[in-house]
Amino acid sequence: MIAAYARLTHWLESVLGPILMPTAARLVFAGTLLVYYWNSAMTKTGEGISGLWNLDFGAYTQILPRVFDAVGYDPSQIGVVGRLLAIAGTWAELALPALVVLGLLTRPAALGMIGFILVQTWVDIFGHGAGPETLGAWFDGTPGSLIADQRAFWILALLVLVIRGAGPVSVDALVSRRPAAMARMTS
Repeated sequence: MIAAYARLTHWLESVLGPILMPTAARLVFAGTLLVYYWNSAMTKTGEGISGLWNLDFGAYTQILPRVFDAVGYDPSQIGVVGRLLAIAGTWAELALPALVVLGLLTRPAALGMIGFILVQTWVDIFGHGAGPETLGAWFDGTPGSLIADQRAFWILALLVLVIRGAGPVSVDALVSRRPAAMARMTS
Protein backbone atom coordinates (compact mmCIF):
# COMPACT_ATOMS: atom_id res chain seq x y z
CA MET A 1 0.00 0.00 0.00
CA ILE A 2 2.83 2.41 0.85
CA ALA A 3 4.63 1.51 -2.39
CA ALA A 4 1.47 2.19 -4.43
CA TYR A 5 1.05 5.53 -2.69
CA ALA A 6 4.70 6.39 -3.36
CA ARG A 7 4.30 5.50 -7.08
CA LEU A 8 1.13 7.60 -7.33
CA THR A 9 2.68 10.63 -5.66
CA HIS A 10 5.84 10.28 -7.76
CA TRP A 11 3.70 10.19 -10.93
CA LEU A 12 1.68 13.19 -9.77
CA GLU A 13 4.82 15.16 -8.99
CA SER A 14 7.00 14.16 -11.93
CA VAL A 15 4.52 13.64 -14.77
CA LEU A 16 1.32 15.52 -14.03
CA GLY A 17 2.80 18.37 -11.96
CA PRO A 18 4.90 19.96 -14.73
CA ILE A 19 1.92 19.89 -17.09
CA LEU A 20 -0.98 20.72 -14.80
CA MET A 21 0.42 23.24 -12.32
CA PRO A 22 1.73 25.95 -14.68
CA THR A 23 -1.12 25.48 -17.14
CA ALA A 24 -3.71 25.74 -14.34
CA ALA A 25 -1.92 28.77 -12.84
CA ARG A 26 -2.06 30.58 -16.20
CA LEU A 27 -5.70 29.58 -16.73
CA VAL A 28 -6.73 30.79 -13.27
CA PHE A 29 -4.77 34.01 -13.82
CA ALA A 30 -6.53 34.52 -17.17
CA GLY A 31 -9.95 33.80 -15.69
CA THR A 32 -9.58 36.01 -12.64
CA LEU A 33 -7.01 38.76 -13.25
CA LEU A 34 -6.46 39.37 -16.98
CA VAL A 35 -9.63 41.42 -17.53
CA TYR A 36 -9.27 43.05 -14.09
CA TYR A 37 -5.84 44.44 -15.02
CA TRP A 38 -6.78 45.36 -18.58
CA ASN A 39 -9.90 47.21 -17.41
CA SER A 40 -7.79 49.02 -14.84
CA ALA A 41 -5.25 49.98 -17.52
CA MET A 42 -8.03 51.29 -19.77
CA THR A 43 -9.03 53.77 -17.04
CA LYS A 44 -5.53 55.23 -17.33
CA THR A 45 -5.07 55.54 -21.09
CA GLY A 46 -6.13 58.52 -23.13
CA GLU A 47 -7.94 58.49 -26.48
CA GLY A 48 -6.59 56.43 -29.39
CA ILE A 49 -3.12 54.96 -29.76
CA SER A 50 -1.50 58.15 -28.49
CA GLY A 51 -3.39 57.54 -25.24
CA LEU A 52 -0.67 55.04 -24.36
CA TRP A 53 1.69 57.94 -23.64
CA ASN A 54 -0.84 60.78 -23.24
CA LEU A 55 -2.44 59.33 -20.17
CA ASP A 56 -5.84 60.12 -18.77
CA PHE A 57 -6.43 61.92 -15.49
CA GLY A 58 -7.20 58.51 -13.91
CA ALA A 59 -3.63 57.30 -14.35
CA TYR A 60 -2.19 59.89 -12.02
CA THR A 61 -5.08 59.62 -9.57
CA GLN A 62 -4.58 55.86 -9.28
CA ILE A 63 -0.80 55.52 -9.52
CA LEU A 64 0.45 58.69 -7.79
CA PRO A 65 -2.51 59.79 -5.64
CA ARG A 66 -0.63 61.87 -3.06
CA VAL A 67 1.68 63.49 -5.60
CA PHE A 68 -1.25 64.31 -7.86
CA ASP A 69 -3.15 65.80 -4.93
CA ALA A 70 -0.08 67.88 -3.97
CA VAL A 71 0.06 69.45 -7.45
CA GLY A 72 -3.63 70.33 -7.40
CA TYR A 73 -4.65 67.56 -9.80
CA ASP A 74 -2.87 69.30 -12.67
CA PRO A 75 -1.21 66.67 -14.92
CA SER A 76 1.16 69.28 -16.36
CA GLN A 77 2.68 69.73 -12.88
CA ILE A 78 3.38 66.05 -12.27
CA GLY A 79 6.94 66.15 -13.63
CA VAL A 80 8.88 63.88 -15.95
CA VAL A 81 9.59 61.17 -13.37
CA GLY A 82 5.95 61.00 -12.27
CA ARG A 83 4.80 60.92 -15.87
CA LEU A 84 7.25 58.11 -16.72
CA LEU A 85 6.14 56.12 -13.65
CA ALA A 86 2.51 56.44 -14.70
CA ILE A 87 3.30 55.40 -18.28
CA ALA A 88 5.41 52.44 -17.14
CA GLY A 89 2.72 51.32 -14.70
CA THR A 90 0.02 51.55 -17.34
CA TRP A 91 2.07 49.66 -19.92
CA ALA A 92 2.97 47.00 -17.35
CA GLU A 93 -0.70 46.58 -16.54
CA LEU A 94 -1.39 45.89 -20.22
CA ALA A 95 1.68 43.86 -21.24
CA LEU A 96 2.53 41.67 -18.24
CA PRO A 97 -0.88 39.96 -17.93
CA ALA A 98 -0.92 39.29 -21.69
CA LEU A 99 2.55 37.74 -21.53
CA VAL A 100 1.54 35.53 -18.59
CA VAL A 101 -1.62 34.30 -20.32
CA LEU A 102 0.18 33.63 -23.62
CA GLY A 103 3.02 31.92 -21.81
CA LEU A 104 5.57 34.18 -23.47
CA LEU A 105 8.59 35.19 -21.38
CA THR A 106 6.51 33.73 -18.58
CA ARG A 107 9.04 33.71 -15.76
CA PRO A 108 10.07 37.37 -16.08
CA ALA A 109 6.46 38.40 -16.78
CA ALA A 110 5.20 36.57 -13.68
CA LEU A 111 8.02 38.07 -11.61
CA GLY A 112 7.09 41.50 -13.00
CA MET A 113 3.45 40.89 -12.05
CA ILE A 114 4.51 40.01 -8.50
CA GLY A 115 6.42 43.30 -8.34
CA PHE A 116 3.40 45.08 -9.80
CA ILE A 117 1.10 43.59 -7.16
CA LEU A 118 3.49 44.62 -4.39
CA VAL A 119 3.64 48.21 -5.72
CA GLN A 120 -0.13 48.21 -6.22
CA THR A 121 -0.56 47.09 -2.61
CA TRP A 122 1.83 49.77 -1.35
CA VAL A 123 -0.07 52.46 -3.29
CA ASP A 124 -3.41 51.15 -2.00
CA ILE A 125 -2.20 51.29 1.61
CA PHE A 126 -0.06 54.42 1.66
CA GLY A 127 -1.41 56.36 -1.32
CA HIS A 128 -5.12 55.66 -1.06
CA GLY A 129 -5.22 54.95 2.69
CA ALA A 130 -6.84 51.51 2.51
CA GLY A 131 -8.30 50.75 5.92
CA PRO A 132 -8.26 47.61 8.07
CA GLU A 133 -11.47 46.28 6.49
CA THR A 134 -9.73 46.25 3.09
CA LEU A 135 -6.33 45.16 4.35
CA GLY A 136 -7.56 42.22 6.36
CA ALA A 137 -5.13 39.94 8.10
CA TRP A 138 -3.97 36.37 7.84
CA PHE A 139 -5.26 33.89 10.40
CA ASP A 140 -8.26 36.11 11.20
CA GLY A 141 -10.89 33.58 10.13
CA THR A 142 -12.24 35.76 7.28
CA PRO A 143 -10.58 34.78 4.00
CA GLY A 144 -12.05 37.52 1.82
CA SER A 145 -9.96 40.62 2.48
CA LEU A 146 -8.94 42.35 -0.72
CA ILE A 147 -5.29 42.75 0.16
CA ALA A 148 -3.89 40.25 2.69
CA ASP A 149 -5.92 37.27 1.49
CA GLN A 150 -6.65 37.74 -2.21
CA ARG A 151 -3.29 39.12 -3.22
CA ALA A 152 -1.50 36.30 -1.41
CA PHE A 153 -3.28 33.86 -3.73
CA TRP A 154 -2.46 36.01 -6.77
CA ILE A 155 1.21 35.93 -5.83
CA LEU A 156 1.11 32.19 -5.14
CA ALA A 157 -0.20 31.48 -8.65
CA LEU A 158 2.49 33.73 -10.12
CA LEU A 159 5.20 32.05 -8.03
CA VAL A 160 4.21 28.72 -9.61
CA LEU A 161 4.98 30.30 -12.99
CA VAL A 162 8.26 31.85 -11.84
CA ILE A 163 9.44 28.46 -10.55
CA ARG A 164 7.85 26.00 -13.03
CA GLY A 165 7.64 28.14 -16.17
CA ALA A 166 4.63 28.34 -18.48
CA GLY A 167 4.02 24.65 -19.04
CA PRO A 168 3.63 22.71 -22.28
CA VAL A 169 0.72 24.74 -23.70
CA SER A 170 2.53 28.04 -24.14
CA VAL A 171 4.52 30.16 -26.53
CA ASP A 172 7.61 29.54 -24.37
CA ALA A 173 7.25 25.78 -24.91
CA LEU A 174 6.71 26.25 -28.63
CA VAL A 175 9.78 28.46 -28.94
CA SER A 176 11.95 26.11 -26.88
CA ARG A 177 10.94 23.13 -29.05
CA ARG A 178 11.78 24.97 -32.27
CA PRO A 179 15.59 25.21 -31.75
CA ALA A 180 15.69 21.51 -30.79
CA ALA A 181 13.76 20.60 -33.98
CA MET A 182 16.06 22.81 -36.07
CA ALA A 183 19.14 21.17 -34.53
CA ARG A 184 17.81 17.70 -35.39
CA MET A 185 17.15 18.79 -38.98
CA THR A 186 20.69 20.11 -39.46
CA SER A 187 22.39 17.06 -37.92
